[in-house]
Amino acid sequence: MIRAVFWDNDGVLVDTELLYYRSTREVLRRVGIDLTVAAFVDISLRQGRSVFDLAERHGVSPGAVEALRDDRNRLYGDLLGRGVPVMDGVEAALRELRGRVTLGVVTSSRREHFRRMHERTGLPDYFDFVLTREDFREAKPDPEPYLKALRHAGLDAEQCIVVEDSERGLLAASAAGMRCLVVPNELTRGQNFHKAWRILRGASEVADAVLSLQEGSSAAAA
Repeated sequence: MIRAVFWDNDGVLVDTELLYYRSTREVLRRVGIDLTVAAFVDISLRQGRSVFDLAERHGVSPGAVEALRDDRNRLYGDLLGRGVPVMDGVEAALRELRGRVTLGVVTSSRREHFRRMHERTGLPDYFDFVLTREDFREAKPDPEPYLKALRHAGLDAEQCIVVEDSERGLLAASAAGMRCLVVPNELTRGQNFHKAWRILRGASEVADAVLSLQEGSSAAAA
Protein backbone atom coordinates (compact mmCIF):
# COMPACT_ATOMS: atom_id res chain seq x y z
CA MET A 1 0.00 0.00 0.00
CA ILE A 2 1.43 3.37 -1.02
CA ARG A 3 1.00 5.83 1.85
CA ALA A 4 3.24 8.69 0.69
CA VAL A 5 4.44 10.35 -2.51
CA PHE A 6 7.66 12.37 -2.39
CA TRP A 7 8.01 14.93 -5.15
CA ASP A 8 11.14 16.55 -6.50
CA ASN A 9 10.63 20.25 -7.16
CA ASP A 10 12.69 21.77 -9.97
CA GLY A 11 11.63 20.38 -13.32
CA VAL A 12 8.86 18.33 -11.70
CA LEU A 13 6.59 20.81 -9.92
CA VAL A 14 7.86 24.03 -11.49
CA ASP A 15 9.79 24.88 -14.65
CA THR A 16 12.92 26.43 -13.11
CA GLU A 17 15.93 24.46 -14.35
CA LEU A 18 16.61 26.69 -17.36
CA LEU A 19 16.54 29.74 -15.07
CA TYR A 20 19.11 28.06 -12.83
CA TYR A 21 21.23 27.24 -15.86
CA ARG A 22 21.06 30.78 -17.25
CA SER A 23 22.00 32.43 -13.96
CA THR A 24 24.91 30.02 -13.49
CA ARG A 25 26.11 30.51 -17.06
CA GLU A 26 26.08 34.28 -16.61
CA VAL A 27 28.37 34.30 -13.58
CA LEU A 28 30.75 31.67 -14.99
CA ARG A 29 31.24 33.82 -18.07
CA ARG A 30 32.94 36.36 -15.82
CA VAL A 31 35.84 33.95 -15.36
CA GLY A 32 36.02 32.85 -18.98
CA ILE A 33 33.89 29.69 -18.79
CA ASP A 34 31.16 29.14 -21.37
CA LEU A 35 28.77 26.71 -19.68
CA THR A 36 26.80 24.82 -22.32
CA VAL A 37 23.39 23.29 -21.73
CA ALA A 38 24.87 19.85 -22.36
CA ALA A 39 27.57 20.35 -19.73
CA PHE A 40 25.04 21.66 -17.22
CA VAL A 41 22.73 18.70 -17.76
CA ASP A 42 25.56 16.19 -17.46
CA ILE A 43 27.29 17.70 -14.42
CA SER A 44 24.30 18.95 -12.45
CA LEU A 45 21.25 16.94 -13.48
CA ARG A 46 22.91 13.60 -14.21
CA GLN A 47 25.92 13.43 -11.88
CA GLY A 48 24.63 15.76 -9.17
CA ARG A 49 27.90 17.70 -8.95
CA SER A 50 28.43 21.44 -8.78
CA VAL A 51 29.22 23.14 -12.07
CA PHE A 52 31.44 25.48 -10.08
CA ASP A 53 33.96 22.64 -10.08
CA LEU A 54 34.70 23.91 -13.60
CA ALA A 55 35.80 27.24 -12.15
CA GLU A 56 38.13 25.56 -9.66
CA ARG A 57 39.69 23.50 -12.44
CA HIS A 58 40.04 26.74 -14.39
CA GLY A 59 42.27 28.08 -11.62
CA VAL A 60 39.72 30.26 -9.84
CA SER A 61 40.45 30.48 -6.11
CA PRO A 62 38.05 28.91 -3.60
CA GLY A 63 37.11 32.34 -2.26
CA ALA A 64 36.34 33.65 -5.73
CA VAL A 65 34.28 30.53 -6.48
CA GLU A 66 32.18 31.16 -3.38
CA ALA A 67 31.66 34.76 -4.48
CA LEU A 68 30.50 33.54 -7.89
CA ARG A 69 28.11 31.08 -6.24
CA ASP A 70 26.69 33.85 -4.04
CA ASP A 71 26.20 36.06 -7.11
CA ARG A 72 24.47 33.21 -8.94
CA ASN A 73 22.15 32.63 -5.99
CA ARG A 74 21.18 36.31 -5.90
CA LEU A 75 20.61 36.41 -9.64
CA TYR A 76 18.59 33.19 -9.57
CA GLY A 77 16.50 34.53 -6.69
CA ASP A 78 15.76 37.68 -8.68
CA LEU A 79 14.64 35.61 -11.68
CA LEU A 80 12.40 33.46 -9.48
CA GLY A 81 10.80 36.55 -8.03
CA ARG A 82 9.33 37.35 -11.44
CA GLY A 83 7.23 34.19 -11.27
CA VAL A 84 7.72 30.64 -12.55
CA PRO A 85 5.34 28.34 -14.45
CA VAL A 86 3.88 25.22 -12.85
CA MET A 87 4.56 22.09 -14.88
CA ASP A 88 1.61 20.75 -16.86
CA GLY A 89 -0.64 18.33 -14.98
CA VAL A 90 0.92 18.89 -11.56
CA GLU A 91 -1.93 20.66 -9.80
CA ALA A 92 -4.55 18.19 -11.03
CA ALA A 93 -2.40 15.28 -9.80
CA LEU A 94 -1.93 16.91 -6.41
CA ARG A 95 -5.65 17.58 -6.06
CA GLU A 96 -6.40 13.92 -6.78
CA LEU A 97 -3.81 12.60 -4.33
CA ARG A 98 -4.34 15.11 -1.51
CA GLY A 99 -5.95 13.41 1.48
CA ARG A 100 -5.33 9.90 0.10
CA VAL A 101 -1.57 9.84 0.75
CA THR A 102 1.03 11.92 2.55
CA LEU A 103 2.59 14.39 0.11
CA GLY A 104 6.11 15.70 0.58
CA VAL A 105 8.61 17.78 -1.38
CA VAL A 106 12.26 16.67 -1.34
CA THR A 107 14.37 19.25 -3.16
CA SER A 108 17.97 20.35 -3.55
CA SER A 109 16.76 23.94 -3.79
CA ARG A 110 17.65 26.32 -1.00
CA ARG A 111 14.78 27.18 1.33
CA GLU A 112 14.74 30.84 0.28
CA HIS A 113 14.67 29.92 -3.40
CA PHE A 114 11.85 27.44 -2.79
CA ARG A 115 9.87 30.14 -0.99
CA ARG A 116 10.39 32.66 -3.81
CA MET A 117 9.49 30.31 -6.64
CA HIS A 118 6.25 29.31 -4.91
CA GLU A 119 5.10 32.76 -3.85
CA ARG A 120 2.40 32.63 -6.55
CA THR A 121 2.02 28.94 -7.42
CA GLY A 122 -0.12 27.87 -4.45
CA LEU A 123 1.48 24.41 -4.60
CA PRO A 124 2.92 24.29 -1.04
CA ASP A 125 -0.66 24.18 0.30
CA TYR A 126 -1.00 20.65 -1.09
CA PHE A 127 2.00 19.28 0.80
CA ASP A 128 2.32 17.89 4.29
CA PHE A 129 6.02 18.74 4.52
CA VAL A 130 8.89 20.23 2.52
CA LEU A 131 12.58 19.31 2.83
CA THR A 132 15.07 21.71 1.23
CA ARG A 133 18.86 21.74 0.81
CA GLU A 134 19.40 23.00 4.35
CA ASP A 135 17.73 19.88 5.77
CA PHE A 136 20.45 17.40 4.77
CA ARG A 137 24.22 17.20 4.47
CA GLU A 138 24.43 15.31 1.19
CA ALA A 139 22.48 16.17 -1.95
CA LYS A 140 21.10 13.84 -4.60
CA PRO A 141 22.26 11.37 -5.98
CA ASP A 142 23.09 10.52 -2.37
CA PRO A 143 20.06 8.81 -0.76
CA GLU A 144 20.15 11.00 2.36
CA PRO A 145 17.36 13.40 1.22
CA TYR A 146 14.93 10.54 0.63
CA LEU A 147 16.00 8.62 3.72
CA LYS A 148 15.25 11.74 5.72
CA ALA A 149 11.84 11.98 4.03
CA LEU A 150 11.10 8.41 5.11
CA ARG A 151 12.00 9.23 8.70
CA HIS A 152 9.95 12.42 8.57
CA ALA A 153 6.90 10.53 7.31
CA GLY A 154 7.48 7.61 9.69
CA LEU A 155 7.10 5.11 6.86
CA ASP A 156 9.04 2.27 5.24
CA ALA A 157 10.47 2.53 1.75
CA GLU A 158 7.94 0.11 0.23
CA GLN A 159 5.11 2.36 1.44
CA CYS A 160 6.41 5.36 -0.50
CA ILE A 161 7.04 6.34 -4.09
CA VAL A 162 9.09 9.19 -5.57
CA VAL A 163 8.42 11.49 -8.53
CA GLU A 164 11.61 12.69 -10.24
CA ASP A 165 12.77 14.14 -13.54
CA SER A 166 16.52 13.49 -13.52
CA GLU A 167 19.02 10.65 -13.37
CA ARG A 168 20.53 11.94 -10.13
CA GLY A 169 17.10 12.05 -8.49
CA LEU A 170 16.26 8.55 -9.67
CA LEU A 171 19.56 7.23 -8.28
CA ALA A 172 18.84 8.88 -4.92
CA ALA A 173 15.37 7.35 -4.71
CA SER A 174 16.61 3.90 -5.78
CA ALA A 175 19.46 3.97 -3.27
CA ALA A 176 16.89 4.78 -0.56
CA GLY A 177 14.96 1.64 -1.57
CA MET A 178 11.97 3.38 -3.14
CA ARG A 179 10.19 2.98 -6.43
CA CYS A 180 10.46 6.03 -8.65
CA LEU A 181 8.16 7.53 -11.26
CA VAL A 182 10.21 9.54 -13.74
CA VAL A 183 8.67 12.44 -15.65
CA PRO A 184 11.41 13.59 -18.06
CA ASN A 185 11.44 17.23 -19.11
CA GLU A 186 13.09 19.17 -21.91
CA LEU A 187 16.52 19.03 -20.27
CA THR A 188 16.50 15.50 -18.86
CA ARG A 189 14.86 13.58 -21.68
CA GLY A 190 17.36 10.99 -22.91
CA GLN A 191 19.07 10.34 -19.56
CA ASN A 192 19.48 6.81 -18.22
CA PHE A 193 16.23 5.92 -16.43
CA HIS A 194 16.50 2.13 -16.49
CA LYS A 195 16.03 2.00 -12.69
CA ALA A 196 12.68 3.79 -12.87
CA TRP A 197 9.55 1.92 -11.83
CA ARG A 198 7.76 3.73 -14.64
CA ILE A 199 8.60 6.51 -17.07
CA LEU A 200 5.60 8.79 -17.54
CA ARG A 201 4.72 11.20 -20.32
CA GLY A 202 3.69 13.90 -17.86
CA ALA A 203 2.65 14.72 -14.31
CA SER A 204 -0.97 14.14 -15.29
CA GLU A 205 -0.20 10.39 -15.17
CA VAL A 206 1.22 10.38 -11.64
CA ALA A 207 -2.04 10.01 -9.73
CA ASP A 208 -3.20 7.06 -11.84
CA ALA A 209 0.16 5.32 -11.39
CA VAL A 210 0.06 5.77 -7.60
CA LEU A 211 -3.58 4.76 -7.25
CA SER A 212 -3.03 1.67 -9.40
CA LEU A 213 -0.46 0.50 -6.87
CA GLN A 214 -2.94 1.03 -4.06
CA GLU A 215 -5.65 -0.87 -5.91
CA GLY A 216 -3.23 -3.68 -6.64
CA SER A 217 -2.29 -3.93 -2.98
CA SER A 218 -5.96 -3.98 -1.94
CA ALA A 219 -6.76 -6.74 -4.44
CA ALA A 220 -3.80 -8.83 -3.25
CA ALA A 221 -4.89 -8.42 0.38
CA ALA A 222 -8.42 -9.53 -0.46
